[in-house]
Amino acid sequence: MDTKVVALANQKGGVGKTTTAINFSACLAEKQKKILLVDLDPQANATSGLGLEKGFGSSIFPALLGEVDGQSLIKETGIKNLDIIPSEIDLAGAEIAIARRDDYLHRLKEAMDPIIESGVYDFIVMDCPPSLGILFMNALNIADEVIIPLQCEYLALEGLGVMVDIVNQIRDAGNPKLHISGILMTMYNVNTNLSQQVVQEVVKHFSDRVFETLIPRNVRLSEAPSYGKPIIEYDRHCVGSAAYRNLAKEFLKREKEHEAEGETEELPTLSSVLPVDLSADGTAEPVTE
Repeated sequence: MDTKVVALANQKGGVGKTTTAINFSACLAEKQKKILLVDLDPQANATSGLGLEKGFGSSIFPALLGEVDGQSLIKETGIKNLDIIPSEIDLAGAEIAIARRDDYLHRLKEAMDPIIESGVYDFIVMDCPPSLGILFMNALNIADEVIIPLQCEYLALEGLGVMVDIVNQIRDAGNPKLHISGILMTMYNVNTNLSQQVVQEVVKHFSDRVFETLIPRNVRLSEAPSYGKPIIEYDRHCVGSAAYRNLAKEFLKREKEHEAEGETEELPTLSSVLPVDLSADGTAEPVTE
């Protein structure tokens, strides 16, 4: 199998994107897939969440400028089958530094192509910054597919249509292989009507593009990054571990199905707010037309 590049992307912050990047990557590695996690967020939370120190001069930034080989930036995480290109605060300057170049939307491609072409990794997982900036666009320009983590709250739905539009536009503008492999519902609370209604609304619009796996609100998931460990090493038996293992399993199954089916159709364009209203008691009620 050729190396596949998977972007974890949502322009909205606080949706569980980095938590998913860490734990999804670790669970794929547990399934004997060779994984490279690329931390593209200057906050470097994926880096520290895997036990690496921030700020030791090995982010992707110099490779974006063409100063070093991207392969030289790869670090071991101590987890079998999982490597990382870490991040640090200097990556925040990349938006300005590479914006001055004519090929500013292709700098990440040039840095990553030798790694992709080497075939060492089964999957390269990119933790994208929560913005629509240059790093975000660079990531989608080289990605084969996008996973969109979506918090199970009403306001999180507002940016979903924007994400779908961006993916479709980049696909049309020069990355025809790009597709949304799945929408991942995160921070799911089984005890609230709101979580259930949000999931129902997203499934109504995107049907089987929504992962069946739901990532729950889980204290152990929140604690794990402070110990520099993915959840399967911090607490193998909690519901968070089970959820991310299920996600890895479902993702790999979808990969096989996608390869068998071939070309993927574009997702429908949505308005910026899906048709859901909040009732007075805080639950979500579908709008009837």
